[in-house]
Amino acid sequence: MSLFITDECINCDVCEPVCPNQAIYQGASIYEIHADKCTECVGHFGEAQCVVVCPVSCIIKDPQHVETQEQLQRKYQRLTEKNS
Repeated sequence: MSLFITDECINCDVCEPVCPNQAIYQGASIYEIHADKCTECVGHFGEAQCVVVCPVSCIIKDPQHVETQEQLQRKYQRLTEKNS
């Protein structure tokens, strides 16, 4: 599943630059994640980099976008093919 940034976000901007898929962006009041671009860093890293760097632990799995590891891997492949 893709990740989701909760209202606890403090807009510190550490998550956006570490996202290899450029899925994180500044929303109206907090940072947000494009579900169609988020692979939880599958294909890039062993763990989601935004979760690792978030100082307030406000990035969680998005229950609205449930995906298996295989689906995340296919999404990664689709996204990286577009960038090739």
